[in-house]
Amino acid sequence: MHSDAQWDAWADTLAEEDYVLIDGYLPPELLAQLMVFFHAKQDELTPAKVGTLNARQQAPDIRSDMTYWLDQDRDQSLKEVFAWIEESLLRWNRLLFLSLSGYEFHLAYYPKGGHYAKHLDQFRGRNNRLISCVLYLNPDWKPGDGGELQLYDSTGTHERLHISPIMNRMIFFRSDAVWHAVLPTSAPRKSLTGWLLYRPSDVGAIIGA
Repeated sequence: MHSDAQWDAWADTLAEEDYVLIDGYLPPELLAQLMVFFHAKQDELTPAKVGTLNARQQAPDIRSDMTYWLDQDRDQSLKEVFAWIEESLLRWNRLLFLSLSGYEFHLAYYPKGGHYAKHLDQFRGRNNRLISCVLYLNPDWKPGDGGELQLYDSTGTHERLHISPIMNRMIFFRSDAVWHAVLPTSAPRKSLTGWLLYRPSDVGAIIGA
């Protein structure tokens, strides 16, 4: 979907900065499929939880989004999206000498006022998330709508960058190193969010985490 030169440049940025931001990531036809799917699943979104498999609970003071976990066998209409995910995994493996072998993704919806407090994407005792991925799906986002992704430095104490959640903007970042938060929204905010894994997940779409 993108040239070798583009992937090479993105890999250099990810290696040097721990994140890479890409606008216009998906082709229009694939983006349209994803938007139709998101709309169809709006009523199946459930409140997100925090914690690992045996200790998951709702914590609206920490995060207040709603999610729908993707399943490759069930969600056949997204087969081209899964093909994109797999291409991304293979590219990062080759360019960054990783050992990625699985992934987990969900739709994420933040209602007005939604937020996600500062955190890392790796759980204690579960370190197989290597690269986090967020593709924004907000065609009408404008300054003042909130919901920006706030990146912090490696200590998690100093603000580093605000990322506006505009349509078809993708960010890849290191799950173990990049502290981040979703700032409060003043308009609904949608994304496809996931992780490329060192080994296949046992808590993702299959069990509806």
